[in-house]
Amino acid sequence: MNRKALVRRLGLGRAVYRLWHAPLGALKTSIAAGGPIEQWRDRQAHAAMRAAAARLAPPQLPSANPAWPEVHFLTGAKFWDQTALCLYTLQAHAGCSLRAVFHDDGSASDDIVARLGKVFPHARWRRPAEAASALDRHLDAAHHPVLRERWRVYPNIRKLIDVHLGARGWQLVLDSDMLFFRRPDFLLDWLRAPDRPLHLVDVKDSYGYSRLLLESLAGAPLPSRLNVGICGLCSDQLDWDRLESWCRRLQEAEGTSYYLEQALVAMLCAGGPCAVAPVDDYQVLPREAECRAPRAVLHHYVAGSKRGYYRTAWRVALDRLPHE
Repeated sequence: MNRKALVRRLGLGRAVYRLWHAPLGALKTSIAAGGPIEQWRDRQAHAAMRAAAARLAPPQLPSANPAWPEVHFLTGAKFWDQTALCLYTLQAHAGCSLRAVFHDDGSASDDIVARLGKVFPHARWRRPAEAASALDRHLDAAHHPVLRERWRVYPNIRKLIDVHLGARGWQLVLDSDMLFFRRPDFLLDWLRAPDRPLHLVDVKDSYGYSRLLLESLAGAPLPSRLNVGICGLCSDQLDWDRLESWCRRLQEAEGTSYYLEQALVAMLCAGGPCAVAPVDDYQVLPREAECRAPRAVLHHYVAGSKRGYYRTAWRVALDRLPHE
């Protein structure tokens, strides 16, 4: 038995992580956030946001055109409040009730299902058992072992697999950590007549793998700074055998990555036309001043913009809702 295997067997690696790496990581996170007092203020602000989401009343809106794509969210215990505020502000500014689908990430209790069902009574839920059944029907373990393994341990890939596997036509997937402040005309135009993939623009390329490797597998140049906070794809155009091959070869060459889902969408969009959301109106990582006084249509609160999201932006978003 080699030394690393012996250490793992004795449990020393886990002990070192708990006693050294985890506390050190927590300290670094606290310092980056401005210290424990600022972290406490962030938690209090997030709790207020969650309480506001729980008080949302069902809006009185006409139904959207039934020919429009469904709007999908992966959600659960950590994100139900963000999902509620995102969809609520989107529908208010769109002026219609969209065909929403909530995909349970495995943590949605009956209480969470009831809370979102009260605000969005026409939305449907897709629970883990239904998603697992579709997985068995369409992705057999012998031919798609990597996709199935990623589905078990990497929740983000469910925004591809659970939404598109066995589906037909165009689908729109939204991340929960977003808010709408004005009528999203660009997005509504796409919903009316989707004919090409839709995505946001990130602040930088965040694909988790080298561009050289991604483009060699995709066989075409990747789009620059693609972000999947808003992602429109046609289910019929997804080749699951090709996605399996890409995942396997990426993992073999450069390991696993948190950004795998975004990398796969960038590869699917490589070399083809896309509907790219205008960067000034659909902002990823908005600055603090923008969070306090939004000029954009939408914010996507990734990384360091969470503080502005929790402390300020959600209150502004609710204040700016159109009157019924």
